[in-house]
Amino acid sequence: MSRGFTKEDDAQTPPIIPPRAALPPGTPNYVTPTGLELLRAELVALEAERAQAEANHDNDTDRTHRLSLYNGRIALLTERLGSAKVVDPRTQPPKEVRFGATVALRTVSGGKVGFERRFTIVGVDEADVAAGKVAFVAPIARAVLGAKLGKTATLKLGQQEEVVEIMSITYPEA
Repeated sequence: MSRGFTKEDDAQTPPIIPPRAALPPGTPNYVTPTGLELLRAELVALEAERAQAEANHDNDTDRTHRLSLYNGRIALLTERLGSAKVVDPRTQPPKEVRFGATVALRTVSGGKVGFERRFTIVGVDEADVAAGKVAFVAPIARAVLGAKLGKTATLKLGQQEEVVEIMSITYPEA
């Protein structure tokens, strides 16, 4: 086959490895025990996928590219696991918003008065807004961290501010 029909550029293009969830520089990588287990399960799954890719010799160029991608993702995940600092939510003060808390807030001024929201404060890799899990570095979490039950906190929502009351604080059972 003529060299004109080969894709040498494709073989030399390094894979784009998606970054992990953002963690501000100098910020500890706090994780819940559940978050740590999720990271470990992700590592096991990635290593299994990499093993399958290593065994597949159908297309060596594609195989090399996929292995580079898996190796990069595994390296980032291993780094994140190595920096993980587990915080057991069950050891947190029960009447204060801390890492691992599930918090219920009610708007008392500045927005839809009476509006309620509920979320759990978790690590950056465990965050999933649709599931009600917010990273501890998110603005809403930072606004309520340290607040006590029944007290108020101010949320900055773009140009507007909203004052919310801490209605409940719960932590997972044993």
